[in-house]
Amino acid sequence: MNIAIVGTGYVGLVSGACFAETGATVTCVDVDEKKIEGLRRGEIPIYEPGLDELVLKNVKAGRLKFTTSLPDVINDQEVIFTAVGTPPDEDGSADLKYVIQVAKTIGENINRYLIVVTKSTVPVGTSLKIHDTITAELKKRGVNVEFDVASNPEFLKEGNAIKDFMSPDRVVIGVNSERAKKTLTKLYRPFLINNFRVIFMDIPSAEMTKYAANSMLATRISFMNDIANLCELVGADVDKVRAGIGSDTRIGRKFLYAGCGYGGSCFPKDVKALIKTADDNGYSLEVLKAVERVNEKQKTVLVKKLVTAFGGESLSGKRIALWGLAFKPETDDMRESTALVVIRELLKAGCVINVYDPEAMNECRRIIGDKVVFCNDMYEAVDNAEALMLLTEWKEFRLPDWARVGKLMHRKLVLDGRNIYDKDDLAELGFEYHCIGK
Repeated sequence: MNIAIVGTGYVGLVSGACFAETGATVTCVDVDEKKIEGLRRGEIPIYEPGLDELVLKNVKAGRLKFTTSLPDVINDQEVIFTAVGTPPDEDGSADLKYVIQVAKTIGENINRYLIVVTKSTVPVGTSLKIHDTITAELKKRGVNVEFDVASNPEFLKEGNAIKDFMSPDRVVIGVNSERAKKTLTKLYRPFLINNFRVIFMDIPSAEMTKYAANSMLATRISFMNDIANLCELVGADVDKVRAGIGSDTRIGRKFLYAGCGYGGSCFPKDVKALIKTADDNGYSLEVLKAVERVNEKQKTVLVKKLVTAFGGESLSGKRIALWGLAFKPETDDMRESTALVVIRELLKAGCVINVYDPEAMNECRRIIGDKVVFCNDMYEAVDNAEALMLLTEWKEFRLPDWARVGKLMHRKLVLDGRNIYDKDDLAELGFEYHCIGK
């Protein structure tokens, strides 16, 4: 089967490589000539475990190709996926200009039946706009070409995307024709031979499912962070509370970990977009508005704990070490990361900031320049620091040489934003330790 994927960002590149792995012939399209040339040379623009090997393997096999020209390949495809960015506008709504541009290009060039599948995260009603855009371009040309539009939202977890795609919990597809359903069933069957977990539904429901899923997960995180903050005030332990409520099968244990706020490319953007969709339809999603407020507040909680630890005195000139910059482990993605908020607040207070992350150092340089000190490893970051903040729970941070850390630090103060360390263990070594919800 010949398919094209427009957009070689996180979703597009992972999807293209995984479809190619099952034997499909995949053409990835992007307007960024520099990125496409890099991909042809085997240069992967994002960090995702296993992705570089998968891309190189399928390029070598001739199943994965890259181009900057969508018109040149449109009529060789059975299915075209749109995986371009939908960044948030200032009002929180998703910016659909790239999605609509792809639809316009398809309408200008299509001359045979095609299924146009939206993989980008888009508000309810976007597929109708895509359909109308293609139809309008066909009318301008005075031609009548059959096509179908479908919705296939992605549910990939950064850091585990290859496994998620190759063995998904479920695949959600919105269609409005049996012809499209049959083709997309054929495309996804190789991933789900033993258990066909494709859920077909109408297109608006598929579009809504992605936003509803991410918003539910974000709600669980903010709920537990709110509970964690209350635990501190009443003398409770949030980890014990989490174990107690997570054992209830109606609730479950996932996404109930307290911390210093969620970030990334999905949760913040999707919560904002769903709130805006509701507002535009005359309904206020009060729970999600609270979820967003709690999360923004939670991103500053470690800075507030730092101020308290110093007795309210000025932080100006104090050297603070940050372990972790990415919004989560196993990615270099810093979009909406807590680290960016913490860095901003510490710079405002006049701190000197040492940072280290296994993968996100270049991304941090790109975003904030030389405002912080970039260190070669976790131990260099704590050298002469008066406090250590743990922001991302990378595996290499889980069992540090605390004796070495203690000798390097000017003051043995640890602020654990992910609750991965043991307070008693650190106390025995002379550290002052603060975490979330205890």
